[in-house]
Amino acid sequence: MSRSYQLRRGRLSIPNSYYLVTITTQRRQPVFSTFSRARHAARHFYHPRVSVLTITYAYVVMPDHIHWLFQLNEQLSEAVRRYKTYVSLDIGQSVWQDGFHDRMIRDETALKAAARYIVANPLRANLVDDIKSYSYWNAIWL
Repeated sequence: MSRSYQLRRGRLSIPNSYYLVTITTQRRQPVFSTFSRARHAARHFYHPRVSVLTITYAYVVMPDHIHWLFQLNEQLSEAVRRYKTYVSLDIGQSVWQDGFHDRMIRDETALKAAARYIVANPLRANLVDDIKSYSYWNAIWL
């Protein structure tokens, strides 16, 4: 059984629900370690063909993966597929591993905890000493 099939088994796609999604680059390559590429990845959370499927609450673009917290309007897999496609087209190469990891967020307390987890990711990875020094994140509460 393929790994991407195993990732899909049991996946729920419920409109109006909140999701924390993690998408990883191929072979964990630091594709987004440059300003230009990280900026491309960040702006596509708001691409019209992506944002019609989601309402983004928080995200962080790390060198080799992204975390994305959003409210789903339609199909989860389609929202992630579109995001991955537009980033790859913008950069000019396929950058993503197959599949993605998702977790449905059940309540507002968990939603805010997930946002804090996302925003603190560059600190935990020792990329910066202060989150204000990292440019590739956003959260609607800040």
